Amino acid sequence: MQPASPRLTDRHFRPSVDSRPSTPNGRFSSRPSSDSHKRSLTLSKGNTVSVVLISSALETIAASKEAKRSVPLRDSVQRALEMVKSGQGGDRPRDIFEPLRLACETRNEKLMIASLDCISKLISYSFFAEQSSAQQAPSSPPPSPGPNSRNSMSNGSHSSLPPPSLVDLVVHTITSCHNESTPETVSLQIVKALLALVLSPTVLVHQSSLLKAVRTVYNIFLLSVDPVNQMVAQGGLTQMVNHVFARCKLASSSLPHNDSTTTLSPRDSDSVKSPRRPPVVLSPRSSISLRPQTPSVNETEQTASTVVQELSEDSSTAGEAVDSGATDVQTNGSHHPAREVSESTASDAVPDEEPEPAGPPHRQLSTNDLFIKDAFLVFRALCKLTMKPLNSESERDLKSHAMRSKLLSLHLVLMILNSHMPIFVSPSAVIYSSSSNEATPFIQAANQYLCLCLSRNAVSPVPQVFEISVEIFWRVISGLRTKLKKEIEVLLHEIFIPILEMKTSTLKQKAVILSMLQRLCQDPQALVEIYLNYDCDSEAADNIYEHLMNIVSKIGTAPISSAPQKANDPTSPALQPHTKQHHGPGQVPPSYSTASLSVPGTVDVSTIGNSEAQLRRQGLECLVAVLKSLVAWGTTSSSPPEHASDPMTRSQMEEVRRDSITPDVSTDRLSPAGADVTRGPTPEVADDPTKFESAKQKKTTLLEGIKKFNFKPKRGIEFLIETGFIPSRDPKDIARFLLETDGLNKAAIGEYLGEGDEENIAIMHAFVDMMDLANMPFVDALRSFLQAFRLPGEAQKIDRYMLKFAERYIATNSNTPFANADTAYVLAYSTILLNTDAHNPQVKNRMTKQGFIANNRGINDGQDLPEELLNAIYDEIVGNEIRMKDEVETAPAVAAPAPGIAGVLANVGRDYQKETYIMQSNNMANKTEALFRTLMRSQRRGAKSSEQFFSASHFIHVRPMFEVAWISFLAGLSGPLQDTDDLEVVQLCLEGFKAAIHIACFFDLELERNAFVSTLGKFTFLNNLGEMKTKNMEAIKALLDVAVTEGNHLKGSWRDVLSCVSQLEHMQLISSGVDVPDTGRKGRVRKAPTEELANESRSTHITVAADMVFSLSHYLSGTAIVDFVRALCDVSWEEIQSSGLSQHPRLFSLQKLVEISYYNMNRIRLEWSNMWDILGEHFNQVCCHKNPHVSFFALDALRQLAMRFLEKEELPHFKFQKDFLRPFEYTMIHNSNPDVRDMVLQCLQQMIQARVHNLRSGWRTMFAVFSAASKAATERIASSAFEIVTRLNKEHFPSIVRHGSFADLTVCITDFCKVSKYQKISLLAIGMLRDIIPTMLECPECGFKNVDPSSTDDPMIKYWFPVLFGFYDVIMNGEDLEVRRLALDSLFSTLKTYGSTYPVEFWDTVCQELLFPIFAVLKSSQDLSRFSTQEDMSVWLSTTMIQALRNLINLYTFYFETLERFLDGLLDLLCVCICQENDTLARIGTSCLQQLLESNVKKLSPARWERVANTFVKLFRTTTPHQLFDESLRVEIDGNSADVQDTGGTMAPAESNDQAMVPAPLSPNSEQPKAGRISLNERRRIFRQIIVKCVLQLLLIETTNDLLRNDEVYNTIPPEHLLRLMGVLDHSYQFARMFNEDKELRTGLWKTGFMKHLPNLLKQESSSASTLVHVLLRMYYDPRPEHQAARPQVADRLMPLGLGVLQDFNKLRLDTQTKNIAAWTPVVAEILQGFVRFDDKAFTRYLPAIYPLATDLLSREMAPEIREGLREYFMRVGYIQGIIERS
Repeated sequence: MQPASPRLTDRHFRPSVDSRPSTPNGRFSSRPSSDSHKRSLTLSKGNTVSVVLISSALETIAASKEAKRSVPLRDSVQRALEMVKSGQGGDRPRDIFEPLRLACETRNEKLMIASLDCISKLISYSFFAEQSSAQQAPSSPPPSPGPNSRNSMSNGSHSSLPPPSLVDLVVHTITSCHNESTPETVSLQIVKALLALVLSPTVLVHQSSLLKAVRTVYNIFLLSVDPVNQMVAQGGLTQMVNHVFARCKLASSSLPHNDSTTTLSPRDSDSVKSPRRPPVVLSPRSSISLRPQTPSVNETEQTASTVVQELSEDSSTAGEAVDSGATDVQTNGSHHPAREVSESTASDAVPDEEPEPAGPPHRQLSTNDLFIKDAFLVFRALCKLTMKPLNSESERDLKSHAMRSKLLSLHLVLMILNSHMPIFVSPSAVIYSSSSNEATPFIQAANQYLCLCLSRNAVSPVPQVFEISVEIFWRVISGLRTKLKKEIEVLLHEIFIPILEMKTSTLKQKAVILSMLQRLCQDPQALVEIYLNYDCDSEAADNIYEHLMNIVSKIGTAPISSAPQKANDPTSPALQPHTKQHHGPGQVPPSYSTASLSVPGTVDVSTIGNSEAQLRRQGLECLVAVLKSLVAWGTTSSSPPEHASDPMTRSQMEEVRRDSITPDVSTDRLSPAGADVTRGPTPEVADDPTKFESAKQKKTTLLEGIKKFNFKPKRGIEFLIETGFIPSRDPKDIARFLLETDGLNKAAIGEYLGEGDEENIAIMHAFVDMMDLANMPFVDALRSFLQAFRLPGEAQKIDRYMLKFAERYIATNSNTPFANADTAYVLAYSTILLNTDAHNPQVKNRMTKQGFIANNRGINDGQDLPEELLNAIYDEIVGNEIRMKDEVETAPAVAAPAPGIAGVLANVGRDYQKETYIMQSNNMANKTEALFRTLMRSQRRGAKSSEQFFSASHFIHVRPMFEVAWISFLAGLSGPLQDTDDLEVVQLCLEGFKAAIHIACFFDLELERNAFVSTLGKFTFLNNLGEMKTKNMEAIKALLDVAVTEGNHLKGSWRDVLSCVSQLEHMQLISSGVDVPDTGRKGRVRKAPTEELANESRSTHITVAADMVFSLSHYLSGTAIVDFVRALCDVSWEEIQSSGLSQHPRLFSLQKLVEISYYNMNRIRLEWSNMWDILGEHFNQVCCHKNPHVSFFALDALRQLAMRFLEKEELPHFKFQKDFLRPFEYTMIHNSNPDVRDMVLQCLQQMIQARVHNLRSGWRTMFAVFSAASKAATERIASSAFEIVTRLNKEHFPSIVRHGSFADLTVCITDFCKVSKYQKISLLAIGMLRDIIPTMLECPECGFKNVDPSSTDDPMIKYWFPVLFGFYDVIMNGEDLEVRRLALDSLFSTLKTYGSTYPVEFWDTVCQELLFPIFAVLKSSQDLSRFSTQEDMSVWLSTTMIQALRNLINLYTFYFETLERFLDGLLDLLCVCICQENDTLARIGTSCLQQLLESNVKKLSPARWERVANTFVKLFRTTTPHQLFDESLRVEIDGNSADVQDTGGTMAPAESNDQAMVPAPLSPNSEQPKAGRISLNERRRIFRQIIVKCVLQLLLIETTNDLLRNDEVYNTIPPEHLLRLMGVLDHSYQFARMFNEDKELRTGLWKTGFMKHLPNLLKQESSSASTLVHVLLRMYYDPRPEHQAARPQVADRLMPLGLGVLQDFNKLRLDTQTKNIAAWTPVVAEILQGFVRFDDKAFTRYLPAIYPLATDLLSREMAPEIREGLREYFMRVGYIQGIIERS
């Protein structure tokens, strides 16, 4: 009976699939029509089974020839028939089964079919379900039944074992039916029976029986030649395997699967992500030892029987494998992962005893534990099958057994991973060893087999094998990455990445790996986790994510070789699960291949990798997918993104959430195929981005250190110590680093450790001491030793290594044949030499074994080593070279074919690429396996440090991920964009660009953002219209999209965007203007593309997008709008500059600036100010552009904006209007074009007319503009501005005052006053300034009439001061003399008129700020800078300033009471004025001082008199020429006094009158001449100063004289101050006298050219004496009491003075000193008259002193007044002495 062959593709069978020949309902196809047997048999379980079923089969057997021949058969059939007929057989299934078993052993086809058919029906009725199999699960594997079984157990005799269970018996019976010659019909029944048995829900098959069943169906698939049988066997196998896994129940934290039929969604990229997820998984992995159980590779002949045999060996040991493996897994007691037990979600749950948390010594295994173990055994068996090597024939023949076996087993492994991932990751999937009761997590047991399966098959050159391996690996990455962190790294690093990079791998292979990467890239979480766990982990040698991105980028941009390309390459397929199977040309029809075994979610490979272009396309898609994933993970929201693309995933997710009872585990990242349910809460809750950033930084530094080490070891070590990777300089630390760090060059280590420095030797010793050479044979130890580094070539270095090796070997191995370390040392050296000798291709004569033995005679302390030892060493070295593992990988490539015909013929049919690939790939596989072994060992030792798997939840990780790979992204996207015209590819690239820009913007990565945006900008080709293509149009659209979506984060990149928009408008202009032919290169006019593109450029899409850039600008953030405006200003300026002076300049961007100003006018003021800072600056530039068209446009735009802006209300104390109108002021100042200036005034006039009521702070800028206009070179500008100001002053004065611009108004008017060119305007302006005062006093706004008490401002400062300051400003800076005079008059008349109303504080301000500063020029030369020429200054000083000084004295006199407190200031000012080198100034100063004192003499208080006296003292001191007595001035310079003539100047002040008036304050007397000789110029300067001082001193004496002879002054000044004045006069007199008497000094000075004639101070001496005598006499005779009191002091001064003068006078010579005599005569006369008036007592007292002098006088010629005096004196003497009577 032939069942319809079921399509066993991607559905998983239920137990009741209709295509099965029989079902539990008892329907079967060949049912006898007889209705007579409707009785039924009751089974022990209470089920019933139709008797007909059994009896018909038994009758067939009984009727056969075999029954007649075989007694046991006949008997058992009879017995069974009787039981059935009597209805008893239900309780005795074994008796009923016996005849069926025997029937099968007859090997008769008909009987076997009948018997097997019956068995399978009985199974369906649970006929063989014994109590034992349900109740007591076997604790150890049951023996194989049947004495004749070739699979009988090898451990012990059967007698000691319990009888085999019925199920095992049934299995054994069915499976024994199959051998190589079994007929196809029987095979079919076997499959049917086994399928029914394995799928039976009641009759449970376990362990070896299960494996036997699986093996048998597997063999039927392989050996059967009937395609239908193959199909059925393959389908049956699939169902069995599925069922074995599906029946395992997991704790409820895994995904719900309510039958063996649950299909898990293959789209595991859509992992469900839960926000609260502990991200670190520590997999509690230990592991099972790896015993290679595959046959050796050199087995060439693989017949069907060997396949069967292999399988049977597998299953015979399958039962114990886990146990034996598990024993060496964990020696530290049993270990159970915590099991979360909650309600089972499955509908047909098998009763499951709950395991105790810590297993007792003999744990009762529950049915489910057995199920899980069964699943493992089946999985292991399948993995082992996949590992069988193929020989080269079977590689070529897809129909060979070996190939079909491999493909089927791989498919089944893939199917298991695809459908039953939960069992791999569930913590409740635990395998318990039945002997030692160890508990091993499922994944840990399965891990090594899975990895070896991959490492053996992923390098296969057979496309089908390779493709399935890659699919399996994808399932591992997507579902098991948390469990197999290290393993995935090894597979990627050693196999998949190298294959992508190899030249010898095929396009197809690369395409298949790429399509896997594409799926990886579409899973953001997986991608981020690869970065976190490998790129940020210093333990991981490679930066896998970064490396992959580089490779993918390279693939996407690889140059296409010249091979012709098919016109329409199919695009790489979308990654949906394929249910339809494509049969590519290379595939065999399904009956012989495993093509019908399609697993959901796999990629249809027939459509990929067919051409290089397609591969490039795939690479590009991959890159774009990465970028999109990064966008999805990093920027959509701060919580990880959820994909809702797959409804299956969503519904499952919701289901899970509903079902979850333990919330913290259940929502724990349940990805459909990788439900990672192991994640219990771990201490680290967050994948803290900063931690990973520093980890990544650390890794980068470490890699840099390793690179440095490999290049220059010493430098590398220094660097690694500095950066802390090597903790200290301790040799042990350095050695440990060298021993344990991956990536170090072994040769560099060898060189470094071999150096002869003490330090290096110490490190080498430490290095060797860390190696474990214990209990190793000598050569093995040497091999292990030489794997750690590459032995250097120099003999001394090798010597040092061998010495240390020998010492270490002897130290760690006690039982060796070596007498001492010397022996080991010599032997090691000898072995190294042998190795070189035996394997170096340059050695011609190789060493023989005898030679080797001879070389090593007598080395063991004089004795020989055992010969067998040396023989063994020789054989091993010759047979197996000692070489670095790393070298094995880089095996030489296959030699290329020789050129020429001979070479061609010799190499017919050789595929070099493939041969090379196979060599390389075998090395890769070997290395990978070696790494896995090391890994397993280290895991067994419990080193779990690197096993921590970090799960990603944080969006920040995207930033470093983008930063490390952005260059690859940019290269990978821009390459294809440049090379292709295929719009699909272009679209893809542009999507990538958008995603990249989005990431760069989101994380504010400036460099990256600029790179991507500017590259995209360049691709628009807008600066090269002739070359433009459609793709460039697409680039424009993309760029505009970016501008609209990323606007807030573009910052500096706005420049590129806006340049493109500007160029786009340019393109539209060119294409619409007929007269602009756009010629390409070589003068060809390219119309066609341009026409089409021109239309495209005006298309709605582009126009609207370009417009949105501006119209949406008001949605930009406050900072972004500033960047936007800045960029737009730059672009606008470029446009304007490029148009030069054309009639129609390009103003597109300027126009847009105006528009966006409108759009953004309602922003908050803060943002608007920031915008306007830039805009205003730009308008400044543009309004002053040399092209008037530009300035006019800009001004007009500004005016419109200002009109709009002025509609808005401005609050007090803000200054937005002022800032807004600034550009008008700037233009007025900087643009000299009168038309433009005129336009500025018109604009303002318009604003005033329309918006005057809204003007607030804007008034200030307005007045600033008018001020600027006053300085214009054209009169019409100045006069029209003045007209506007006049009108404003007249009409809007209150408003101006109200808004705080009164001061600005006055400043503006003042500016008009100061203009020299238009005197008419200036005079009018002065008038206006004067007239403001009464207006201001009347104006209620100013608050002079009714004082506002609440006002904080001082109206004096606010209103009075600006006006007065205006006058001051004109006085100081007005250019016109008449205007200055008017201003001066106005200032002082105003002060006189209104000064009485000023408070004293205001007077203070007026003096300090306005009056005294007029004279500041006298004090410091800085103030001179305001004069353009010396003449101007001279005029100003001689007119304005002198007048001002007089006016000031006047004012003081006028308001003396008020201003008295400023007397000190005024006196200081006069002092400065007097002490000037310019004697005109000095005279005016003295006359003003005199006027001041005489006018106010009555008002001065004693204190003020003191101040006056002090002033005089100071003046006299300053003007005393002490330098006359300075020695150094008389030293001859260079021994000549040649220029006496030119330096001349008398000490009289005659010469200074004809010079220009320049203020030059005198230097004070303290000035010390420089030590040593002084220069000629310096001396002249000093001489000039001396003369000036002499002149000034004389002037002062005269002034003092004038003052004191004024009766009012004399009568007012207090005597003590008068005496002080006498003191200074006396000092002056003494000084002059001393000088005049020093003839030598005067001669010396004369010689050095001080004056043209002999210098003297006669006038000073005589006039000071004269004043002194006069005043002292007056004081002496003054009757006022205080003068009387001071008389003694006066006499003390007077007497010596008088007598001295008389003495000196007597010495004068008539012939030569007539001048002197004339000068002194009046003084002498006055003295004599004074003496005469003494009272008698005094007269008598002084007579002896005076009398002789008076007598001497008689001997000279004398003037009448002296003669008169003498006469009176002598008469008085006569009276006193009584000579003459008083008449």
